[in-house]
Amino acid sequence: MDKENDMTAAPLKAVTAPAAPAAPKAARLRSVTARTERPLPGSELLRFLVLKVLPPIFGLALFMGLWALVSMKTPTLPGPILTLEAAIKLFAHPFYQNGPNDQGIGWNILYSLQRVGIGFGIAAAVGIPVGFLIGRFAFLNGMFSPIISLLRPVSPLAWLPIGLLVFKAANPAAIWVIAVSAVWPMILNTAQGVQRVPQDYLNVARVLNLSEWKVFTKILFPSVLPYLLTGVRLSIGVAWLVIVAAEMLTGGVGLGFWVWDEWNNLKVEHIIIAIFVVGIVGLLLEQALVLIAKRFSYE
Repeated sequence: MDKENDMTAAPLKAVTAPAAPAAPKAARLRSVTARTERPLPGSELLRFLVLKVLPPIFGLALFMGLWALVSMKTPTLPGPILTLEAAIKLFAHPFYQNGPNDQGIGWNILYSLQRVGIGFGIAAAVGIPVGFLIGRFAFLNGMFSPIISLLRPVSPLAWLPIGLLVFKAANPAAIWVIAVSAVWPMILNTAQGVQRVPQDYLNVARVLNLSEWKVFTKILFPSVLPYLLTGVRLSIGVAWLVIVAAEMLTGGVGLGFWVWDEWNNLKVEHIIIAIFVVGIVGLLLEQALVLIAKRFSYE
């Protein structure tokens, strides 16, 4: 009987034993597919050049080509070469002073930034708390909504005569225009962020009997921060957009006044330089706020 049991058991071992080497084959198959899916050397660099580097270069080249073509057809419009030469001379001495109405472009940029900073600060000091209050309390929302809907579409320059009438001076009137123009995006975005806070969070705070300050610091502010920073970014863009037009009308030192003064002197190349300066400074301000938004974002 023992021999019969050994004979019957032996074929089972012979049949089941060869199934073990299947795992190494699967591992080799995975390694082969991993090698085939691995990007070829230099393909990532080529992809970066094609998608990130070449499009801006082609766009700038197209812009410069069209600008040169238009300047050839319009003799009074300086081309890229003449504008570049004028910019080199202009930025060689950006902080010279030859009187109150003849100062370097560096001083004009700084004075414009100063006005924008003060007006933007006033708008933030008013707009952010008002946005929180409007979003938090339905009564205040109903009270302020008609006022905001009425005043928000008004052109920024329409506020300039009111500022001149109240402040009796050009500089505070320009700051007033910036503050009034920049306050609306912060109010609306902050209020929208507060209204989108999940009601369950507020219900838990009510059950725990949290104070309004705790609700603000622990629930509202982290949730509203992305909306708030979006409103701040929009507001700084509006403020920088308005300052040039306001300074054209109020005079003094600043990019807007400098553009108007160069137009009176028939220096069109300096006007084109001012356009580029306004665009570059506005882009830098926006990118700085984007970095701040990424740095202080809550997950």
